[in-house]
Amino acid sequence: MPITLKELADFCDAQIIGGDLSTSIYSAADITSAQTGQVTQLTNSRYAQHVKNSTASACFIAEGFTVDNVPECMALLVCADPELSFIRAVELLHPARVYSPQIAPQAVLENNVILGDEVYIGPYAVIGENASIGDGSAILAGVYMGKNVKVGKNCRIHPYAVIYDDVVVGNNVIIHSGAIIGADGFGYKFRNNVHVKVPQVGNVVIDDNVEVGANTCIDRGALGSTTIGAGSKIDNLVQIGHNNKVGKNVIMCGLTGVSGSCNIEDYAILAGSSGVADHVTIGQGAVVMARSGVAGDVKAGAQVFGSPAKDKKTAYKEQIAISKLPELLKKVKLLEEKIQALEKNT
Repeated sequence: MPITLKELADFCDAQIIGGDLSTSIYSAADITSAQTGQVTQLTNSRYAQHVKNSTASACFIAEGFTVDNVPECMALLVCADPELSFIRAVELLHPARVYSPQIAPQAVLENNVILGDEVYIGPYAVIGENASIGDGSAILAGVYMGKNVKVGKNCRIHPYAVIYDDVVVGNNVIIHSGAIIGADGFGYKFRNNVHVKVPQVGNVVIDDNVEVGANTCIDRGALGSTTIGAGSKIDNLVQIGHNNKVGKNVIMCGLTGVSGSCNIEDYAILAGSSGVADHVTIGQGAVVMARSGVAGDVKAGAQVFGSPAKDKKTAYKEQIAISKLPELLKKVKLLEEKIQALEKNT
């Protein structure tokens, strides 16, 4: 349902400049494509050029942010944090799908499954023996949950995710399609020319408010638990090995791989395609930049880059130096030729 410009501004604690308070807002869009009836945001001056030709009905901007050539059709919604206000607007205008409580007739629930209130179980979902699902959670079509799995309140497990036996999932957790939680860790001992499998008898424990991306794998501990701390966000196609300890509010971007028994401390960021060797500690608030390979511990607050990863400034200087090698080789060759000519003349 559309809302008026005034209702949107009140909901997002924004001050209106220009526009008609009764204008209907139907949806949200980015600044390059927003049209009549849509709200957008402008938080980066690089995109200010798109404002003058925009037909958007409203635009969130920060207090003190100057915008030139604002069209008459566009109202400015001035607020302290336009990005957060825009998020609230998107949530209001594009609410998440609500699943009415039910158990689909095609679902399979094994013995002693405990369900909270207002739970949705989709078609062809399989819920293992002694599993429990908290109030308000939605287990969508084709999900597999093994024995003794515990899922907390207000979780959403998307289609075809797989949760192995004994996994514990906290409250308000989102697990996207194709994610596999609790598969065996990659542990072998080489004896008598064969790889002997090390039994993986631990589990995975995911704390509250975690989001796990599509096709991400989190392996169970060999002994004990692989743990994901509260508020951490894990992108698609991430591999987290056995017995890792991931702290609170950690960001792990797509195609990141973390070997076994690592400690990723609170607020650390692992950018896309980064890799971490086993038994490594990434300190609190540290940043591992994209496509970096970490072979040793990273101090709290450090920013590292490269493979092997090292301090960002040092790595950048080395990259600049490498880019100058062709020119340097030419100079060396010229010097060699001059030296040879001098030697002939002596």
